[in-house]
Amino acid sequence: MRQPTDCESIEQVREAIDNIDREIIGLLGKRFLYVKEVIRFKEPNTKSVVARERFDAVISSRRKLAEEAGLNGDIIEKIYRDLLNHFIEEELKLIKNK
Repeated sequence: MRQPTDCESIEQVREAIDNIDREIIGLLGKRFLYVKEVIRFKEPNTKSVVARERFDAVISSRRKLAEEAGLNGDIIEKIYRDLLNHFIEEELKLIKNK
């Protein structure tokens, strides 16, 4: 893939962005596969699934990673809060359906 500064047209920039988005979505799908497996190691209850300390630690570390990468920590934190809350809901469904 070209470096951003090597792009010679808006089409090349958009194509690169589309490719990156495909990678991101693929990685989110892979992450979800691990989320589904983690319930094998948790107690089948809401407190274990929510794991508030782990949730807070992930949020904090991802915010730090974002800021180190020059990204807006507030935005990345919001994205991860939404993502983790969604995955928690999915874990709870999986436990309920066991």
